[in-house]
Amino acid sequence: MTDEIRLTLPAQEDFRHVAHLVVGGLGARRDLTFEDLEDLQVAFDALLACREDDDDIEMTLCVENNEVRATVGPFDAAALAKLDEASTGLAPRRIVETVCDSVSVRERNGASWIDVTKQVPA
Repeated sequence: MTDEIRLTLPAQEDFRHVAHLVVGGLGARRDLTFEDLEDLQVAFDALLACREDDDDIEMTLCVENNEVRATVGPFDAAALAKLDEASTGLAPRRIVETVCDSVSVRERNGASWIDVTKQVPA
């Protein structure tokens, strides 16, 4: 069984709670452990914090078998640079790499998109 959710929300911090609700709902539907759910929410918080502007940000989450795959973006050059800045402790990329199994950046339609995967129990 495959579940996929596409979410578009404003990049401002006030709307990040919506992403938490969606991830939580998906986690409940797929019986994710609390630890896996928390890891995903920490990863998304770190990624979304790189964007603080008036445009929209898109998230696509797909759960299939024992893997959660997500794509977040678009990120312009300035937002992408924040991924590696450690101004408040750990750099967001380091946080995501710690709680997820893979992190990669790819170009699509002239912007950068961040793909993450997390292995979860089947």
